[in-house]
Amino acid sequence: MIIEWWMYAVVCPLIFLASFVDSIAGGGGVLSLPAYLLTGMPAQYAAGCNKFSASSGTIIATVKYFRSKKIDLAAALFAAAFALPGSYLGATLAMSIKSETLELIMLIAIPNAALSVFFTRSKEKKMIGSRPLVFTICALIGFVIGAYDGLIGPGTGTFIIIIFTFVVGYDMTTSSGNGKVINLASNLSALLAFILNGYVIYKLAIPAAVCAVIGGYLGSHLAINKGTKVIRPLLYIVLTLIFIKLIIDVLSK
Repeated sequence: MIIEWWMYAVVCPLIFLASFVDSIAGGGGVLSLPAYLLTGMPAQYAAGCNKFSASSGTIIATVKYFRSKKIDLAAALFAAAFALPGSYLGATLAMSIKSETLELIMLIAIPNAALSVFFTRSKEKKMIGSRPLVFTICALIGFVIGAYDGLIGPGTGTFIIIIFTFVVGYDMTTSSGNGKVINLASNLSALLAFILNGYVIYKLAIPAAVCAVIGGYLGSHLAINKGTKVIRPLLYIVLTLIFIKLIIDVLSK
């Protein structure tokens, strides 16, 4: 695939924004994956490039949360361990599905991700039960979310925050920090599958990854210090525009 200058102009700003948003409230995939699709590349290549840049931004965000002591590291690592096989399984399945089918799945996933962002406004619960129970739930969370992330991706971080907050009972900032560990594990696992099958276009993915690193750093800094209120209105606007674009693309085929 030939990479033209306008593709950088489209992808890089959206990847920065996606990484910025994802490091705060999750859901960056609803921006980053369609950003690659806007270039016209097949869905499998878009997913591979997306994993490459997303992994870079998530590494930076994870380090920021860890340094601020906003991660329950033991529980997060336990969930991440189960996210690895789930994500690889999901990514492998994604590569066996036709581009048109994967895009239709994305059309279903994106509005659900938007709804999940909205419902994160609810109040947190108290922490559930004992540590063994927490670890058991984290294992289930990791595998299911990992499989979803490898297969589709959009909204993964947001779904993790919701589950950790409303099922396990963490505060939202710690839920977001825990989610970054799982996101990182599943992203790297899925990325390996895409790299091994040649579905990463490095000429576009590497510059996008640089933008993701900057966005992840700035977004996690804002989340730790000020929260997510500034991001939500912008996220809804961009979600709506991208969703409309995907509908047009699908109907025009």
